[in-house]
Amino acid sequence: MTTESLGVRKDPEERGDLWQLARERGMSRRRLLQLLTAGGTAAVLASCTGLPLPTATLPAAEESSAEAPPFSKDPAPFIELGGGNLEARLENMQGLITPSQFFFVRNNSVSLEVDAADWRLSIEGDAVANPLELTYDDILDLPSRTFISYLECAGNHRSMFDLVKGQAAKGTQWKTGAVSNGVWTGAAMRDVLERAGITEEAVSVLLIGLDTDSPEEGFRRVMPVEKAMDPDTLLAYTLNGEVLPRDHGFPLRALAPGWVGAANVKWLGRIVVSSKQLWTRNNTTSYTLIGDAYPPVGEALGRPLTTQTVKSALALPWPADLAAGEHSLYGYAHSPNGPIAKVEWSSDLGATWNASTLEDPQIQPDFEHLVEVLSDNTFKYSWTRFSLTWDAGPGEHTIMTRATDAAGNRQPDETPFNEKGYLFNQPVPHPIRVA
Repeated sequence: MTTESLGVRKDPEERGDLWQLARERGMSRRRLLQLLTAGGTAAVLASCTGLPLPTATLPAAEESSAEAPPFSKDPAPFIELGGGNLEARLENMQGLITPSQFFFVRNNSVSLEVDAADWRLSIEGDAVANPLELTYDDILDLPSRTFISYLECAGNHRSMFDLVKGQAAKGTQWKTGAVSNGVWTGAAMRDVLERAGITEEAVSVLLIGLDTDSPEEGFRRVMPVEKAMDPDTLLAYTLNGEVLPRDHGFPLRALAPGWVGAANVKWLGRIVVSSKQLWTRNNTTSYTLIGDAYPPVGEALGRPLTTQTVKSALALPWPADLAAGEHSLYGYAHSPNGPIAKVEWSSDLGATWNASTLEDPQIQPDFEHLVEVLSDNTFKYSWTRFSLTWDAGPGEHTIMTRATDAAGNRQPDETPFNEKGYLFNQPVPHPIRVA
């Protein structure tokens, strides 16, 4: 973690690794995060050098979200889709890890500002013996886990139902950029649930965010107790080695690797553990596959979403414009069921398929300082970067890619239509104009 990456520019000879400096001064990771939260890089440097700490604190939550800026990050590198959504441009990704400033954003309203000092996480419900309330420092004191995981909106590729199949689905018309890949650190959710005395009767775990999707309730998402108790389901507080950005749920969010983005609730404020199956809007009418191919489950109008699907996409603008000649193209593939085994590509609408090259999962130099804290399953949930060489002749072309994971799951030839346009994962014919 460098001071420049945290927003403080210094002369080249003065740049250094902030975490390395903090460790040399005997500072714990917990204290580092506290100082970054309270006063940024200046607070850390002041503490390390014995200077007075800055007095700045995090701003309080804004009273009127209607007047609040929708994002804390610069939206210029993204495709703005309205409604608090920023689609990433995969062509901006130059390595395995997505820099935070390029990480896609899916919001229900605006990115909240939350004061970590006042924030609390409550754990309650009829399936916990000891309901409790935790502070930010309480969360930081728990054992931590760090690994790489992609995060993807359930509606990624939604526009392809219209562009490829000619049947438009409801919702934000994402193309291929509602996905990013980051380094996450947090406490295991199961550690918090066990501290609250989760009982054997527990069936559902309801996560509730501080953002509102109705006047009565924050965004809420149910997951089965088995997923909540998975050691890799996190209460995450850093992204790419930095304090969780406001756009991505500061001070705390859920991270459920391989599950649809809606399960990764941002600005987490409450966890309700129930002895019954819980139903909310977000597993009955929303985030549910509704269509002829999906018989209703329980109180849902179709099949509630859980895990993602295997996908791949080229890192090119839509449509792409290239000069005639040989090109090295790249893209990204990912699966909730383990690493990608191969990615094939076709320039004749799938009549023939060619092998691409899967690149080694090397972490960019900007993130090498995180390697020593990564868990054993560092790349288990990461996307894979692939490349191919294409000799482009003048004219209109399409290139399709098709990924297969280590468990043998391959992108299907067809994705059945569903009303909300979730989980489209058949090969996408990417349009390319060659002059």
